[in-house]
Amino acid sequence: MPTKIVVDCSTGITQEVELTAEEVAAQEAMEARSAERAAAEEAAAAQHAADKASGEAKLADLGLSADEIAALVG
Repeated sequence: MPTKIVVDCSTGITQEVELTAEEVAAQEAMEARSAERAAAEEAAAAQHAADKASGEAKLADLGLSADEIAALVG
């Protein structure tokens, strides 16, 4: 079972306490949200890279040179 550290600041006593079922559920929910957020950010970055490559390919199809495309897109 997962644990947490509890420190009593008035006495300086440190205890290792098992998490309650509610705390475990909250931690698991937070980890799931974090994983979803990371997956969404990764998907957005991949989509951005694909859109950039597609746009550069379309500019090349219009006859622009690699230097001209670099000047346009930065």
